Amino acid sequence: MSNLLTLLEIGGPTLAVGGGAAYLKARHPSAYWCTVGLTSTTARLLGSYGAVMDACGLTVAPSRLRALAVRATTRREVRPVPPRRGVLRPTLTGLRLRLRLAPGQEPADVAASAERLRHAWGVHAVYVSEVKPGVVDLRLVGFDVLRRVRMPRKVAEGFLKVPVALREDATAFVRDYRAIPHQLTLGATLSGKSMFLRHLVAGLAPQPVALVGIDCKRGVELAPFAPRLSALATDPEQAAELLPTLVELMESRYDQIRARQGIASDVPDEEITSDVWGLPEDERPVPIVLLVDEVAELFLVATRKEEDRRDEMVTQLIRLAQLGRAAGIYLEVCGQRFGAELGKGATMLRAQLTGRVCHRVNDEASAKMALGDISPEAVLAACAIAPERPGLAVVGDTSGGWSRIRTPYLSLARACATCAANSHLVPDMPKLDRFRPRVADAVPAGLSTA
Repeated sequence: MSNLLTLLEIGGPTLAVGGGAAYLKARHPSAYWCTVGLTSTTARLLGSYGAVMDACGLTVAPSRLRALAVRATTRREVRPVPPRRGVLRPTLTGLRLRLRLAPGQEPADVAASAERLRHAWGVHAVYVSEVKPGVVDLRLVGFDVLRRVRMPRKVAEGFLKVPVALREDATAFVRDYRAIPHQLTLGATLSGKSMFLRHLVAGLAPQPVALVGIDCKRGVELAPFAPRLSALATDPEQAAELLPTLVELMESRYDQIRARQGIASDVPDEEITSDVWGLPEDERPVPIVLLVDEVAELFLVATRKEEDRRDEMVTQLIRLAQLGRAAGIYLEVCGQRFGAELGKGATMLRAQLTGRVCHRVNDEASAKMALGDISPEAVLAACAIAPERPGLAVVGDTSGGWSRIRTPYLSLARACATCAANSHLVPDMPKLDRFRPRVADAVPAGLSTA
């Protein structure tokens, strides 16, 4: 009887702790990491750092001076030297560790061993980034942060910067229009593409920009944001009238820049500019973000007359993509399908869209159209997105870098309320007045910020 009581006294709490830890790991991985995972991973890393680096081939022979000092003071065997380890910095999702590489090593050596380091230290993923020559940053992620998305508390926000998703390394993916002016976003039905666009609109609504929409699905995606839109076209006929107006605005802005470039002798050097951002603030026109939903509808034609209209619209889109950045006009082109078979101009338009976001698509050709010129691995990653994970996407740019992201949930009611609350920020642009959608003065019932 006494043995049974002893077993219950010892085994009961142990079983409860083990069961609680297993439950946290399965249901609340962030809580598990903060209570159990962080401590165990830190102990494992500190205890095996030298051996793991040696097994991964990340050690070098010690200097001759160090070898002589070790032999003279300890008389033990001289071991290879791993990269110098910095201070461990715990985060809510993992650990950060800075390494100073030994002479002869490069960041690619550490990046090639990231998978080995992940298994050795028992974490979900290891990401390597270069800080400066000879110094790399290891970001250890303790669990799958894309399973239940929580955006970081501190995000580098700013003008024309919108945090829209979470990267797989637990950092925020920020859509920066000044750095990447134009972007192509693809995704099948229920893939999360509309949620991505919703975050963009809600993030841009409080900023002093003009939002222009082309939604050829009769406006079902962009019409709810009408209080904040400067213009909206809901079918190809309206788009065919709106695009020439935007081209005229772009040309007038180029005339304004050229007037500033008529460099008189009394103009300071810092006021000489080649884009709108170099103009004085009181003369600078308002930036325009053009949101195109279901771009394939602009390419599809049934008659000869529609074909001529299509060619004209595509030409104008390509002109905006080629010349719009300097005039402060940015494109966000979205669609379910995008390929060369859409017709003349599709490939040329894609070439001007630097940023690429590919959600789950129904065919490999669309993934290749979005990411094929970035990385073959990115195409495979996009094709492997499961339908059970809406919002998951592969993001990249034409520099070759790519990563997985996932957009958090944002209700349509909250996004609409944000647009309605910032309707006073719609800029005065007379050329777009005839395209501005009509909205009620009051916020529709059910659309609250709660």
